[in-house]
Order: sequence, then C-alpha cells, then structure tokens
Amino acid sequence: MHATPLIDPAEVDFTAIRAQGAGGQNVNKVSNAVHLRFVVRASSLPEAVKTRLLALHDTRLTQEGVIVIKAQGSRSLEQNKADALARLQAMVDAAAVVPKTRRATRPTRAARERRLQGKVQRGAVKQLRGRIRGLD
Repeated sequence: MHATPLIDPAEVDFTAIRAQGAGGQNVNKVSNAVHLRFVVRASSLPEAVKTRLLALHDTRLTQEGVIVIKAQGSRSLEQNKADALARLQAMVDAAAVVPKTRRATRPTRAARERRLQGKVQRGAVKQLRGRIRGLD
C-alpha cells in the first residue's frame, strides 16, 4: 500500500479573519480565526486523488473546485492554521483511498428459502390479527 500524498504548504492560501461567537473584547480586536483556501485543480496531487476530491459532495468544496476551511477553535492564529491544515489533510487522506469495486452476487438457494419462510410466517401473524370468523 502506498502512502497518502501530503499537502504542499505553498499551495495553501491562509487569510486571517475575526472569529465569531463569545470571547469578549478579544474577539472584536484580534483576527485569529483563519480561512484556508486550496485550489484542487492547480495542486500537485495525483490526478486520481484530484478527481475523487472534486467528486465529493462536501459543503467546503466550491463549484470552482476550491476547498475552503474555516478554523476558529483556538485563540491562537497558529493553532487555527494547524487545525485547518490537518482538516484539509484528512480530506485528502480520505480521497486517496481507492474505493473497492462492487461485484454483484446472487443469494444462495438456502437464503432465498429462509427469506420466503420468513415472509410466510409474517403473513400468518398478520392474518391472525383480523376479525375472528365463525363466531357469529
């Protein structure tokens, strides 16, 4: 098995922004949250990984093929950058795994018979729920 490709930090664009939520005056004065932008098509990732990344149905992926990750968990800009980079690397790691191709199989004869027997039993239970006939 080959290793997953690593993100080149030169291909990642960071923008410092103000964090949302509680934090007192600090939140109003300091831009310590970070927006990470990563252009998938222009990256040095292998073509197969790029294709799988672009095929993801993820809200962090724009229609232009740019991954945008917002990190604001820490009060430190450097920690938020590291967190955003780790989340991007996790996305790439997940896309680097080649999905198994599904091979169609057929149920065995015994499995088909068990299924039909279960349906017969279930039908019998439902039949007993009805009005009792012959007592009139």
